[in-house]
Amino acid sequence: MSLAIKVPPVGESITEVTLSSWKKKDGDHVEMDEVIAELESDKATFELTAEKAGTLKTVAKEGDTLAIGAVVANIEEGAAAPAKEEAPAAQPQPERLSGVSRAADRRERIAVARRAAWPDGRTLRTPARRAGARPSPRARHRAARAPRTAAPPRRVPLDGTPACRGPRAARARAALA
Repeated sequence: MSLAIKVPPVGESITEVTLSSWKKKDGDHVEMDEVIAELESDKATFELTAEKAGTLKTVAKEGDTLAIGAVVANIEEGAAAPAKEEAPAAQPQPERLSGVSRAADRRERIAVARRAAWPDGRTLRTPARRAGARPSPRARHRAARAPRTAAPPRRVPLDGTPACRGPRAARARAALA
């Protein structure tokens, strides 16, 4: 039993398409949903897929102009699939990593990719700053909330007088003298 492959409706205003190329030859075995031809309209190019597996029998030729719903090809059921080529020699498989070492390996690969992408040390979270640019509101907030360093020690004059200014300091110095 064969299945007729027809030109599907592709839009309201499109009434005909051109068969631009066959992706499979006449007599080839096709699998379901495999692209068999390329159709072209005045607005778009789209692919025609096989609706089931079988042997392709073409009806239309490349360059033919077809109406929507016209038969493009037939797929014959029951045809045996071509013998598959022998599998190539088995390639050595990389050793399987445990969950912990796999995570460490992934982190290392990410770090290498970041270093390659941004050699100057930037990341997505530390963008390059323009010269003279103000810190962001978030950076200003964090700076304001950061613990402050200890205040510098008070300067004490070597003669032992209090390190004050103003009239009271002058009287205190006079009293000590």
